Amino acid sequence: MSIFGSILTKIFGQSPAAAQEAAQAPSAAAPSAAPSMPPPGAPLPTGDVAPTPAPGGTAASAAAAAPPQQGDVNAVLTEMAAKNGQKLNWKQSIVDLMKLLGLDSSLEARKELARELNYSGDTNDSATMNIWLHKQVMAKLAENGGIVPPELRS
Repeated sequence: MSIFGSILTKIFGQSPAAAQEAAQAPSAAAPSAAPSMPPPGAPLPTGDVAPTPAPGGTAASAAAAAPPQQGDVNAVLTEMAAKNGQKLNWKQSIVDLMKLLGLDSSLEARKELARELNYSGDTNDSATMNIWLHKQVMAKLAENGGIVPPELRS
């Protein structure tokens, strides 16, 4: 898997391709019975009574099983940082972002990420490359369905 693919997986829980595959695959656990609903034309229940869906076939469980299409990147990473023992400046540093995600943050790994993202600058100028990488990763997260605040993309 690519380094950026690993970043997506760590933040969104799975790669976009796997999420799409999972969403299209029929669920083996899905019951064939439909929720218990009154027949068409019959009066709907009144008051606080709602039709009872069949066990295991609730819309809520289906929604919970479906992979998220969008995620609040700031919220996910802030929560991860709160649980992490290190004080990491992931909002500005690609090295700290990669460390937070449990990925290799070595210069070689960052050069590989730069190649994946088509960096055209000098990879030996690591400071410039790192700034570009952080901005590019945030932009790519947004392109892949992530909700990324503007201050993290600039």
